[in-house]
Amino acid sequence: MSLARALDPLIDLVFPPRCPLCGVGLSTQDGLCHVCWSEMAIPGEPSCRTCSRPFGDGVPEGALCAPCLGDPPRHDGIAAATLYNDVSRKLVLALKHGNQISHARFMARLLATKLSFVDETWLIVPVPLHRWRLWRRGYNQAAELAREVARINRGRLVVDLLERRKVTPSLGGLGKTERRRVLSGAIAVRPARKTIVKGASIVLVDDVLTSGATSDACVSILKRSGAQRVVIGCFARVLDEALDVVRQNGKEIPEEHTKTPGT
Repeated sequence: MSLARALDPLIDLVFPPRCPLCGVGLSTQDGLCHVCWSEMAIPGEPSCRTCSRPFGDGVPEGALCAPCLGDPPRHDGIAAATLYNDVSRKLVLALKHGNQISHARFMARLLATKLSFVDETWLIVPVPLHRWRLWRRGYNQAAELAREVARINRGRLVVDLLERRKVTPSLGGLGKTERRRVLSGAIAVRPARKTIVKGASIVLVDDVLTSGATSDACVSILKRSGAQRVVIGCFARVLDEALDVVRQNGKEIPEEHTKTPGT
């Protein structure tokens, strides 16, 4: 048993477990209450065989979504723990800007379930932050998630494989061509790490997948450097049109995330 696990009872006594979103009491430190969990959007099947975009019922297995048909992606799949909504947004912001690094443990556990194929032969690589932003924030939220995913799935964590060579502005509101221009030359494989990329299977980890421009730039440079397979793993994926599909399909709620004290 690790020291952290051994101290859990003492931590629970001093800081009683509570849902990080609404504050209701829980039985463990790293979970959500039943109500908050029920409001999360967990993508499932059926889905696009290339990018895992959720489909409604009646779509045949192995179908491709329109975006993948129109513009085949460079990546080898997307594993998203949740779809981006009000609940996942609060968790993402708390981790990214609220210094709530402890949330990474719970968030990564959800993501790890979507990466069951990962083993010790895979490299777990976070989307990089520019050093100035890393200095201001004090940590890279993607690296915190990657660290936990590597621990759970037993992959090899390589936090410094990619580097961001220039600060890029927000990509919101930019067109596809403009986003590619802004990101051109921004991300690279560190020279000291190039040898481990060749022939490697890689999980590229980020907190949120929005337009996919940044992850696409990372995938592109990894593939050009010789990576055999690159799967994108994210906690939340922005797919507004898929939220209704997920609500209609329903989802299971893991018991360990819904217990309240005394249950």
